Amino acid sequence: MPQHVVVKEYDIAWESEFKAEAARLKSVLGGNCAHIHHIGSTSVPGLAAKPIIDIMPVLYDLSAADGRAAEFERLGYEYLGEFGIPGRRYMRKGGDERTHQVHMFCISDSYNIYRHLAFRDYLRAHPDVRDAYAALKKELAEKYPYDIEAYCDGKARFVESVQSKALSDL
Repeated sequence: MPQHVVVKEYDIAWESEFKAEAARLKSVLGGNCAHIHHIGSTSVPGLAAKPIIDIMPVLYDLSAADGRAAEFERLGYEYLGEFGIPGRRYMRKGGDERTHQVHMFCISDSYNIYRHLAFRDYLRAHPDVRDAYAALKKELAEKYPYDIEAYCDGKARFVESVQSKALSDL
């Protein structure tokens, strides 16, 4: 069955869910983990979102994560390697109705780290942009309830525009 695209109003519990899952990931990553960031829509207070917690561990040695795939799988993750973004390690939990996504980058990959953080921080600092993004996401979820690709394609231009502005403000 295809993933059901559901956008919900912001839930304050998303922050505690992030913290609990980050602790589980840190137990596997150990000293290789420099930072763990809450990214994506659930990290922006007041932003409606698909209820999927996006987590970005920043690692000293990205390749070491590959050797931990079985440990991540014991936590319920599907370990998918780069999964379309060179230099990233991606995992997801929950199958088609996923609950968590993990995007691991090496600490030296400043572009990918900063683009995620800049986008998040821009939405946090600009409620008008956050609200426009929420409206777009709700409209797309209603239009494409079982077509995650169309939903993501519909957001792409908006995300790229905000990300570009956020990075130019750094």
